[in-house]
Amino acid sequence: MPIMLGAEPFRHEGGRVGVLLCHGFTGSPQSLRPWGDHLAANGLSVACPRLPGHGTRWQDMNDTRWPDWYGEVDRALATLRTGCDEVFVGGLSMGGTLAIRLAEEHGAAVAGLVLVNPSLATERWDVKLLPVLSRVLGSRPGVANDIKKAGSREVAYDRLPLKAALSLQQFWSATRADLHKVDQPVLTFRSTEDHVVEPLSGRLLLEGIRSTDVEERVLEDSYHVATLDNDAPTIFTGSVEWIRAHSRRTVD
Repeated sequence: MPIMLGAEPFRHEGGRVGVLLCHGFTGSPQSLRPWGDHLAANGLSVACPRLPGHGTRWQDMNDTRWPDWYGEVDRALATLRTGCDEVFVGGLSMGGTLAIRLAEEHGAAVAGLVLVNPSLATERWDVKLLPVLSRVLGSRPGVANDIKKAGSREVAYDRLPLKAALSLQQFWSATRADLHKVDQPVLTFRSTEDHVVEPLSGRLLLEGIRSTDVEERVLEDSYHVATLDNDAPTIFTGSVEWIRAHSRRTVD
């Protein structure tokens, strides 16, 4: 299927410090492109793959599962590491889940995590119905474009593919079970008003990881897709400063 305009993967060749960016569930690299451009402008090598089933039509997502999404970022990490001495991983929403999973699986090969409203669980009661609903319904109304900033839009599906959503639940469970393996430095940004990911995910993250270098920064003027929202400059400048402070190399 044709790729939605703006949903294409992107890559910036820079210095020997790299950043892998992971987009969210039903979203696309477009939600992270301004962040990636800012990182690249500050001398970092950047890669942001398009996850399988994303950026085309929502029906394609129901033909994919979480190992497919994880496999894509895992390959992207391996490729980025061939040209970089160290790689940090950033992610938005489920992209944060993917980033955490990479840290669990690859240990010191991931220099640190920069997370924006990462998802690890939900308190919504209707998720208990997913095993049944996913057999009889293809989708339901989506969760895209939770953005406060007027005129800002996310290139994402307006439907939530239910088979894929059930797999996301399984991915959360697998990632939560291994949170104790994460000991890398972590910077996490959390929106005070988020209509997609509840505060539960942030609590589970901070309580479950073994990292001793952990910082949570609160975003007061953004909803879920904070990388396209009013607080985006805070994320962009804050992540560059944090990566510079935690890198073994000098970032130009």
